[in-house]
Amino acid sequence: MANPTSRTRGNGSPARRTMTAAARAAAKRAGRPVRPERAALQETEPSPGHTLLVEPPAKGRQDPPEPEPAEDEPEEGPPSRRPRRNALTTILGVVLVAALTVAAVLGWQYREGRQAEEARGEALAAARTAAPVVLSYDYRHLGRDFARARALLTGHFRDQYGRTTKTVVAPTATKYHGVVKATVATPADGGAPAVSVVSATPDKAVVLLFVNQVTDSTQVPEPRLDLNRVRMTLTRTSGGWKVSGVDAL
Repeated sequence: MANPTSRTRGNGSPARRTMTAAARAAAKRAGRPVRPERAALQETEPSPGHTLLVEPPAKGRQDPPEPEPAEDEPEEGPPSRRPRRNALTTILGVVLVAALTVAAVLGWQYREGRQAEEARGEALAAARTAAPVVLSYDYRHLGRDFARARALLTGHFRDQYGRTTKTVVAPTATKYHGVVKATVATPADGGAPAVSVVSATPDKAVVLLFVNQVTDSTQVPEPRLDLNRVRMTLTRTSGGWKVSGVDAL
């Protein structure tokens, strides 16, 4: 029994052969040849005005996951201003402390300078008052003279003055009727007394004085004038400025 033979043109699926035949027919109508591959592409592309339906995935739409930033890499973002603010705060703090320190030092120096200037004037007046009392005596009232002088002295010098006047000055003045009168020298034209401040702090001062001492006793035929330079040290105490040392120069 003979098998019926079915002829087929070309190779490929029936759908592709159908699209190729349609493309050839269109080319004949347009009067130009069309390549089978291009005709197949035109058949597959949607024509204008038609809606291409895309079948959604079975499990619904799923967006691809966003990449997570690596742990060892810092996230990018706007630069932080906190380090700059911290540095500025530190600098301002240092400047403020320095300014306060300078102000404190300048204030202390100014206060010390004013106190030292006040001490110069006070010590100078105290030296002019003390010199004639401490360096003078009269054998007729030694006790009174020495007591007045000790009231103007302080510290070890007060004790030394008491021992010296008791053991040396008093016996000699009594024996020879000694009288010593001291005055601070003044210029012949009546100017200021010859007194100057060598150094001064708020609590201590050194004063240089030119002192004239007139000595009268039975040991000399007539009163003798001695021109002396005396360096007197004064110390501030609760009772005011007092003499804490006397040196003859």
